[in-house]
Amino acid sequence: MTPTAESHHGSEPGAGVPRDGDVDVVILGAGINGAGLFRDLSAQGVSCCIVDQADFGSGTSAAPSRLIHGGLKYLETGEFGLVAQSTLERNLLLKNAPHYVSPLPTVIPIFSWGKGMWAALRTLLGSTSAPRSRGAILIKIGLMIYDFYGSRHRVMPRHRLVGRRQALRDMPALTGSIVATGTYYDAKISHPERLVLELIADGLAANTSSSAANYTALVSASDGVLAFRRENGGREFSLRPKLVVNAAGPWIDHVNAALGAPSKMIGGTKGSHILLKHDALVQSLAGRMLYFEADDGRICLVYDYLGKVLVGSTDLAADNPDTVRCEPGEIDYLLESVRTLLPGMSFERDQIVYAYSGIRPLPASDAAIPGLISRDHSAPVSEPEPSRPFPIISLIGGKWTTFRGFAEEVADTVLDRLGRGRKVTTRSMPIGGGKDFPADTKSRSSWLAKAASASGMDEARLDQLLSRYGTSASRIASHQSPSSNEDRLPDSHDYSLSEIDYIVRNEFVEHLADIVMRRTTLAISGELTTSDLQQIAMVAGRALGWNPQRTGEEIDAVVTQLNGTNLMGLQSERHPRTAIDRAKQA
Repeated sequence: MTPTAESHHGSEPGAGVPRDGDVDVVILGAGINGAGLFRDLSAQGVSCCIVDQADFGSGTSAAPSRLIHGGLKYLETGEFGLVAQSTLERNLLLKNAPHYVSPLPTVIPIFSWGKGMWAALRTLLGSTSAPRSRGAILIKIGLMIYDFYGSRHRVMPRHRLVGRRQALRDMPALTGSIVATGTYYDAKISHPERLVLELIADGLAANTSSSAANYTALVSASDGVLAFRRENGGREFSLRPKLVVNAAGPWIDHVNAALGAPSKMIGGTKGSHILLKHDALVQSLAGRMLYFEADDGRICLVYDYLGKVLVGSTDLAADNPDTVRCEPGEIDYLLESVRTLLPGMSFERDQIVYAYSGIRPLPASDAAIPGLISRDHSAPVSEPEPSRPFPIISLIGGKWTTFRGFAEEVADTVLDRLGRGRKVTTRSMPIGGGKDFPADTKSRSSWLAKAASASGMDEARLDQLLSRYGTSASRIASHQSPSSNEDRLPDSHDYSLSEIDYIVRNEFVEHLADIVMRRTTLAISGELTTSDLQQIAMVAGRALGWNPQRTGEEIDAVVTQLNGTNLMGLQSERHPRTAIDRAKQA
């Protein structure tokens, strides 16, 4: 059950903030790896406090390609263990988080029959030469191996290859220079930021001794005591942990230095994505993803996300997560890549409705090609010292898909150090609204009928909420007005004011950006309007006690962030405008 406002958040000062005292484990960083570990340890009866300097899931975990995938490209670098784990975890997520994770048929355009065989062998043997074109034979072998590794808990079809004629009949927009296409199945995640939040909520529900705090900074570490302060001069608290987990992602080295254990573990790379308003391509994709190699050998992807076209990603050496943003050169690279693959369609900057970037917290490496840095994970331990009585486990690398398996490995290490045993496995543990999620049409109809009877809400609206929140929709529905159309946002009619009110009061909201950028998809959809933002700010201000000045500051902060970092201008009404049109009118 999601924690209630009264038990974990609340509007009164200090509500939900961890209390002074001893705790088994402190987790610093509430991205996907930290949140996954928090849930696992809490379920084992370990008292945990998870703390993040910003919002939960607001860093690297909010900037993925939004794929849950097995890592087809890792086959050619010989990372078979990573592929095996990734495909298993993908299949488990399809079962444990069906409200957010769904199958994604993926199409690989193929431009030759036999290219790449010797180059692939060299890479497999450790060569760091540049990637190269992969022919149909090589891709066929790779997809056969990929199907083999994905056979555990299989929930999706096997791959298939078709020739040029059928491929162009299926997707006429593709360049005529292809010789074939291969189609296999991976998965996508619709609300990654919400899944992070649900993992934390599940951990809190599993263990009343655990706690969580966002927008909280580590201010000192001395004599085994960690001192924290809520933002803007808020309440301070101190914890004495038996063990600390550094899950700060690209900030890991900074956090270790603050803990008195300087390190050089991270050598991150930057990944940027853009979302395009391109109805013709959405229609042509028909629910499929294009997964292809750009001219420089880097992997690109194109698929329908929330009715927009998501294009990604770049892979550039970078190490400053505080200033990361999608740069003009990256936009040119992504647009040119799709122009080459889909020559019959137009791709221009004015189609961009949103952009985002993040730093992948990869291990420090001297690899000349960022794409060849391993995406596997590790958890090195800094043993206690006289001035620091607790060990530090740093979570290095990894990928979104493997967070549960990574958490399980680290949790077992933590349990062993605490002298405890595992009580439950998370392998078949549903996440948040994935619990009791109706798996077929008949059970979905039954769930909707029962929820409609209990809440008084019409089934069409409940169906929408079920897709957005899973079975947690029943609680949101009970928070709704029975007349489900009377309190919708002025322009984004998919969301209601009472739905926003529920989010603010129950989901650790501190800022307006938390709502529009992470608790909902209002911003990333590219269709957030000024009127909606103002209405959401009024709802949040009323629930959190903001005065008019604070409300205005929150609105200004969101507008500045969306314009500057996300290349998005707020619309003045529902009908989409291009970025250039908005800029001309600004």
